[in-house]
This record gives sequence, C-alpha cells and structure tokens, in this order.
Amino acid sequence: QVQLVESGGGLVQPGGSLSVSCAASGSFLSIAAMGWYRQAPGKQRELVAVISSGGDTNYADSVKGRFTASRDNAKNMVYLQMNSVKPDDTAVYYCYARVRVRATTARVDYWGRGTQVTVSS
Repeated sequence: QVQLVESGGGLVQPGGSLSVSCAASGSFLSIAAMGWYRQAPGKQRELVAVISSGGDTNYADSVKGRFTASRDNAKNMVYLQMNSVKPDDTAVYYCYARVRVRATTARVDYWGRGTQVTVSS
C-alpha cells in the first residue's frame, strides 16, 4: 500500500504566504506524477499543481505566478509554496500521486487525507 501524508496548512492572512508538504511512503516501484489538488466548500475538487516524473509542472491558471510546486524524488516528497494568497484559495488541499506499485501492474492514483488552508483576516 501507498500512504500520502500532508503537513503544513493552517490560517493565513490575505497576501501572506504558506507552505504545505507531502510525503509518500509504503511499498512501490515508482511515482509518475505527484502534486496537489484542492476542494473548497460546495465545489468540486480541482487541480492546483502536478509535477511529472520528468519535472514538468502543470498549474491551474488561478495560481500561476503565485504558487510554486516542487518535488524531491529521492525523498518521495512534494511541496507547495503559496504566496500572495487570496480568500478564494481557502480549501482543503489534497496530496496526489500516480504510483506504479509493481512492474507488472498499472499505475494507480493515491490521495492524502487533506490539510485545511484558510485565508482570512
């Protein structure tokens, strides 16, 4: 099994900065993509930023220029640095990973339990 555990998050004022991180653990062969989604109350879960195994990052338009995702393949970790945050960034942030558990199996998507980020004065 694969476990994703987020850390960080919390309350931040508009215009401030906050970071979250996620560690993958368990028994698996490789991680293809790793990144972040978020879900605000009453809304669908949406992509924030996902990094491919090759290092290409796909950002949501709403966070481009403000958020930076990074990945440490040696530690199986992914990070999200959030700058110039807005109240609309308030959501539960979920860690995501597309994992190949064994060479003979297809890649599977895994999710963390989520961490709350609240932007408010």
